Amino acid sequence: MPQQQIDINQLNQAKANVTLTQTLLSQAIEKSSSGPTLAQEAIKQAAQEIAQAQSSVNQVYNTVQAQQAE
Repeated sequence: MPQQQIDINQLNQAKANVTLTQTLLSQAIEKSSSGPTLAQEAIKQAAQEIAQAQSSVNQVYNTVQAQQAE
């Protein structure tokens, strides 16, 4: 059985997306008292970062699953 290769770059990208998500959610909390529009924009951006992180993790997971099936 070949050794499994995990794409570290993909995982690092997911980690960066999560870190940015934390920042955006903190901003949303801070801006929530100033008005909902700024908070909503930060939440929208955070949701996009979460989706990108999930996509990166899924790609790595699917690659590992495919390698295990070989």
